[in-house]
Amino acid sequence: MGAGRRLFFPATDCPMPKPLVALLLQLICVVPLSAADLPRALPAGTLPQDTRLQPPKDLNGYFPFQPPKSAQEWEQRADFVRRRVLVSQGLWPLPTRSPLNPVIHGRIETEDYTVEKAFFESVPGLFVTGNLYRPKHVTGAVPAVLFAHGHWQDARLSEETEDNLRKEIAAGAERFEKGGRSRFQSMCVQLARMGCVVWQWDMLSDSDSKQISREIVHTFGKQRPEMNTVENWGLYSPQAEANLQSVMGLQTWNAVRSLDFVLGLPEVDPKRIAITGASGGGTQTMLLAAIDPRVALSFPAVMVSTAMQGGCTCENSSLLRIGTGNVEFAALFAPKPQGMTTADDWTKEMATKGFPELKQLYATLGAPDNVMLHRGEHFPHNYNAVARAGFYAWLNRHFKLGLKDPVIERDFDPLPREQLTVWDAQHPAPKTNDADLERRLLRWLNDDAAHQLQESATALGPLRKTVGAALEVVLGRTFSGGGQIEWDLKQKQSRDAWVEMTGLLRNKTYAEEVPVTFLYPKTWNQKVVVWLTGEGKSGLWKADGTLKPEVQSLVSAGTTVVGADLLYQGEFLLDGKPLQQTRTVANPREAAAYTLGYNPSLFAQRVHDVLTIVRFLRTSDVDGHPKPSQVAVAGLGAAGPIASAAWSVAQDSIDRLAVDTQGFRFGQLLDYRDPRFLPGGAKYLDLPGMLAVGGRNPLWLAGETAVPAVIKQIYDQSSNLRGVELHQGPPAEIEAAAARWLLK
Repeated sequence: MGAGRRLFFPATDCPMPKPLVALLLQLICVVPLSAADLPRALPAGTLPQDTRLQPPKDLNGYFPFQPPKSAQEWEQRADFVRRRVLVSQGLWPLPTRSPLNPVIHGRIETEDYTVEKAFFESVPGLFVTGNLYRPKHVTGAVPAVLFAHGHWQDARLSEETEDNLRKEIAAGAERFEKGGRSRFQSMCVQLARMGCVVWQWDMLSDSDSKQISREIVHTFGKQRPEMNTVENWGLYSPQAEANLQSVMGLQTWNAVRSLDFVLGLPEVDPKRIAITGASGGGTQTMLLAAIDPRVALSFPAVMVSTAMQGGCTCENSSLLRIGTGNVEFAALFAPKPQGMTTADDWTKEMATKGFPELKQLYATLGAPDNVMLHRGEHFPHNYNAVARAGFYAWLNRHFKLGLKDPVIERDFDPLPREQLTVWDAQHPAPKTNDADLERRLLRWLNDDAAHQLQESATALGPLRKTVGAALEVVLGRTFSGGGQIEWDLKQKQSRDAWVEMTGLLRNKTYAEEVPVTFLYPKTWNQKVVVWLTGEGKSGLWKADGTLKPEVQSLVSAGTTVVGADLLYQGEFLLDGKPLQQTRTVANPREAAAYTLGYNPSLFAQRVHDVLTIVRFLRTSDVDGHPKPSQVAVAGLGAAGPIASAAWSVAQDSIDRLAVDTQGFRFGQLLDYRDPRFLPGGAKYLDLPGMLAVGGRNPLWLAGETAVPAVIKQIYDQSSNLRGVELHQGPPAEIEAAAARWLLK
C-alpha cells in the first residue's frame, strides 16, 4: 500500500470514515509476516558485496608492504605485527626457558679456526644439534653469527656432487673445487676467519636432528587420526592448531634458544649478534630478527618477497600472514642493519616490489643506509659464493671488523660427515621419528603456557595485557581499528509500536557487508540489544513470522533490538542451508596453516561482524536515531561463543552480555574445518578466558554448570564489580530468561 493512497470500501468506492481507517490500520499492523516475507536487505538470490566471499588467499598471493607515513604510525603497526608473529608461533607468552644442558665436544683445530660439535635442549627432551666454529686466536669480545640453513636435505652434513659443483663454478656461483663442495661449511669457515663465532644448527628432521621425521616436518600431507585427540595430541591436529603449536613455532623457538646458547659463550660480544640464512633459513632469520631485540644485524637471503611466502609446512603457521607478509616481517627489524638477496625465483621482483618500500621505511626512521639489496637474479635459488660475499661485506661494515673491502672468501678443506656429526658412542643419538616425544613436547608447551596464563588471571589489567592482547591477534581485529562503517537503508516499515528498518552495515575499510534489521520502538529508551542466534536475523521471529515473545518484550519495553546475518548466515546463503565445513585453499595438504595462516577463520570473521555492529552503534546514528546510551549483546544458541569472543575485543564498549555457551570449548573440536574452529581458541584459557577478558560489566551466563574459575576470579577482583549471574534453567527457557535479565 503506497504512501498517500486513500482507502475505499470495495463495494461503494466511497471514502472510508477516518475512525475505521485508524482501526483497519491497527489491524493491518498486527497481521503476522509469513516466514517468506521476513525483511531482507537484498533481493532474493543476491549475495552481499563482501570481499570475504572471494576465494581464500594462499601462499602464492600478493603481499605488498605499505610503508607508514610517520615513525609513530609505524611504531603502532609494528607492535601489532610483532605480536602477531609471537602469537602465531606459540610464543605469547614465551615458553619458560628450561635448562639448555649444553654439550660441546669433539674439538677440531685448523690453522686459524676450530670446529666443535654441540647440542642442547630447547625444551625438555628436544635436542638442537649443530657445529660451533670459532676463530682460533681471539682477542677481547668477538661478534657471533647464527647461520640457519634452509631446505637443503642434510644441509650441514651434505656435500655437493662433482657434476653440480663444476656447473656452479662454470656459472660463477662457486669459486673452489674443495671448499665449494659445502656452501654451508664455506660460510662458517670464512666467518670464523673474519673473527666471528658461528653457530650453524639443524632444522628439524635434518642432519643430526631426527627426533621428528622429515615426513612430519616438511612433507606432511594427511591428518593422523591417532594424533587428533583432546589429550596427548600431535602436530597439525586441530588441538595443536587450537593451542598454536606448530613445526614452525618449534623452529622459531629453537632459534631463540640458539641465541641463548651463543650468548652463553664467554667470548661473544652481546652487542654484535647477527643472523643469516637462505630459503627456509631466510624465513627463520626474518622471524628471529623480528621478535628478539638481541639481534643486531640481519641478512635473510632469497626469501624476502611480495610473492610466494614459503611453501613448506615448516614455514607456515596459522594466523601468521593474515594481513601481512614477509616484507613487513623484514621491516620489523628497522632501523637496524639489514641486507637481503634475490635470485631467479619468487624474489626476482624485489628490486621494484618490496625493497623500495623498505627503503622508504628506513628513511622515515632516519637510517636510509641501513638496508641493502644484493641482487642475484641471474642465479637460481641459492646462497652461493656471490651472495655470501654480499653478507661478508655487510657484516664487515656494520660490525667494524676492519677487513679490507671487498672481503674475499678463501678455500679450505671441508670436513667429512663423520667429523661433523654430534652423535657418537659417548654421546648417543636420541630415538628417531619419536611420536611419543612429539606428544610430550606439545604437552609440556601446553602446560607451561597454561600455568603462565593462569598466573596472569589474578586481575583484569594483567589478564588484558596477556590474554586480551593475544585474542586481538587470534580474532584478527582490534575494536579501535574496526574500520569505517556506513549504513545503507534498504527497507523501512512502520509496525504497531516500532519501526522496522533493514539494510546493510557496510565496513568500507575491510570491504565487508552485514545485513541487519533494526527494531526501533516508537518510544525509545536509548538502549540497544544486539540479538544474535545461529539463524542470523531471522532469529528475531517465530516460524509464523511474528516476533519471538522475548524479542517482543524488549521492544515493548522501549529497547531497540538488532538482528544480523553474520557471514554465511541468512542472506549469505543462496540455498538457505547452514555451512557444514569451512573452505580451504587449493593446496591438497591437510595442514590448517595453508588456509588459516593467510585467512581469518570463519569464526573470527563472524566475530568481526559483531564488532562492526557494536562499533557502528557506538560511533554513528541510524536514520536520525542518536547513538544509544547502552549497548548490550545477547549471544544465544550457536552464537554464544561468537558473542563471547566479540566481548573479549570490544570489552567496555559492550555494557552488558547475556550469553549461552552451551558448554562449548574450542579445545573439544576435532576438525579444523568445523565452522566454530579458531586457531588459538583453546590456548588463552578457552571460552572462559574470552569472557573473563571482557569482564567488568554485567554478565549473564547460561550453559555452564558453574561460573568458570577464571571468570569468578576476575569478577571477584574487579574494583567496580557488577557481577555474574548464572542461569541454570531448562534450555527451552534460556532466551526468555536472557530477555528478562536484559530488561533489569
